[in-house]
Amino acid sequence: MGEKILTLHPQGLNGVRIERSKYDQVRQAIFEALQANGSLTFKDLTKAVEQKLTGQFDGSISWYCTTVKLDLEARREISCSRGRGRQQTIQLAH
Repeated sequence: MGEKILTLHPQGLNGVRIERSKYDQVRQAIFEALQANGSLTFKDLTKAVEQKLTGQFDGSISWYCTTVKLDLEARREISCSRGRGRQQTIQLAH
């Protein structure tokens, strides 16, 4: 088993330990989807990550996408605006 990372949660809740390699793979897919589209609803972000990783990933892509998205939000690498029943995920500029 490889190196693990403890994820963070934007509301201060407990994170989970996941393999660093899976974290990095999903993180890259999230950033690629956001760079290609600018802004996505959570549903569309998950769909884009699933399309990118299907057949190349061992595990629940949607679960990992949610977990890594929350971690990236907590680390302020992405920002999520919520309103009117839809969540937009927006990549922060560095």
